[in-house]
Amino acid sequence: MKGSRLFNIMSAIFIVGIFFLAVSPGNAETVLNAGIGMDDAGQLDPHISSKTQDKVLFGWIFNGLVRLKPGSMDLNALEPDLAERWESSPDGLTWTFYLRKGVQFHGGYGEFTADDVVFSLQRAKNPETSGFSSDYASFASVEALDKYTVRIKLAQAVPSLLALVSNYHGGNIVSKKAVQALGEDFKTNPIGTGPFAFVEYLPKQRVTLMAHKDYFRGTPKIDKVNYRYIPSDASRELAFTKGELHLTLGVRQQQWVDRMRKQKGIILDVFLPGELRTLHMNMNKKPFDDIRVRQAVAHAINRDEILIYMGKVVTQPNFTVVPTGYLGHSDDVVRYDYNPDKAKALLKEAGYPNGFKTSAIITNRVSLLAPMQIIQEQLRKVGITLDLDVVEHATFHSQIRKDLSPMVLYGAARFPIADTYLTQFYHSRSIVATPTAVTNFSHTNVADAEIDAARSEPDTARQLELWKQAQQKIMAQCPAYPMYELLQVWVRKDNLDYGFQLDGALSLGPVINEQTQLK
Repeated sequence: MKGSRLFNIMSAIFIVGIFFLAVSPGNAETVLNAGIGMDDAGQLDPHISSKTQDKVLFGWIFNGLVRLKPGSMDLNALEPDLAERWESSPDGLTWTFYLRKGVQFHGGYGEFTADDVVFSLQRAKNPETSGFSSDYASFASVEALDKYTVRIKLAQAVPSLLALVSNYHGGNIVSKKAVQALGEDFKTNPIGTGPFAFVEYLPKQRVTLMAHKDYFRGTPKIDKVNYRYIPSDASRELAFTKGELHLTLGVRQQQWVDRMRKQKGIILDVFLPGELRTLHMNMNKKPFDDIRVRQAVAHAINRDEILIYMGKVVTQPNFTVVPTGYLGHSDDVVRYDYNPDKAKALLKEAGYPNGFKTSAIITNRVSLLAPMQIIQEQLRKVGITLDLDVVEHATFHSQIRKDLSPMVLYGAARFPIADTYLTQFYHSRSIVATPTAVTNFSHTNVADAEIDAARSEPDTARQLELWKQAQQKIMAQCPAYPMYELLQVWVRKDNLDYGFQLDGALSLGPVINEQTQLK
């Protein structure tokens, strides 16, 4: 009896000891809680979604054949990712990539091979499975030469093939087996090779990720990530200040930045890319079919007033249709400076001496709604009455792509080459509500020839000249008025160390990877 009692006591001590060992600080699970300012995911498929809330996650889940160095937007900093090395033919039409061996997909979907690259890039080219298919129109073929070698042949040279196979949009590599096995469910069960693996999606609540133990660059120092959807700026800030979040999307306004900088124990990150805010005018709808009306709108807008309101810490002015810092950006274009008297004269000349009334659909998100309300007041001063139909952000995106808004205020960041912005916003193939639609809200086609020629121009100097000419033609026609770039703003607790200097991130959020740690 005594022996049995002693055995039970010793067993209890052993179990308690194991328990304390499991939860001791040295063995506790490291959990990063992050907040994003949207109410839900879009689609968790990197070949479909370009929404900010999804792109941030894609940067943690997926890899490309190449990548920009973490924390950088420098095209000269492109480095190997899933490909160890590559080579191209002298004419730039044939590219061969030599892949890493032993890279594992999440969820037990096996080793990454050339078949996954072929499948992913063909999927990215297919309009039925990709939101970026136009970017891959020049891909004549993608073939696996063997298990670890891929050859891409182009029908014509492109401005940067490496951009198209980087870990961005269609360049993200997905698991062929996972896509085929999951079908439509892949949109809410993404499978990649990145540092963190998808675990769970709770609609309008969160996405949970776990460290990818077999990540080829090493097991992440953070074990788990809770990525929470918190659309309210006030609620997100409260969760952060109470310690419920380590990292969160900030508010891109000067007052908010100034207030947060006064708090202790935090780090504010303001970084590239700047999302170029542009007011697009539908040239197919009156009165915007008249260039004088479009020019009047441009002269009626006081860019400096908007910049002061939004804050000079989080903005920078832009005067052309390609963002600052993009390869091919040119300031050698016609400018429409603030001149309300000239705006009124142009309206009178166009047959609108008393102005006119128009409308625009706009998101309820403050980063777009606030400047649109300022524009609304500025236009009123020259006689233009602008009625705003304020809708939820998802509805905004849906309706403007159906060509339902005569004016569209849009902000976007793309891979930093002029071609991406010019093609998606100003080429006739990209006109909204057409079979090849992207984001050409103005219906312009004035620079198609230059945009197309630049895409396949092998001479770098000539290519830059063509991009400049395209911008000059577009700005002369004035289908859109570029105003400023809104930088990315995130805030984190000072014990969160990314593991690198954050100057830029194409995913529009900090890259959380194997280097990141909570100290």
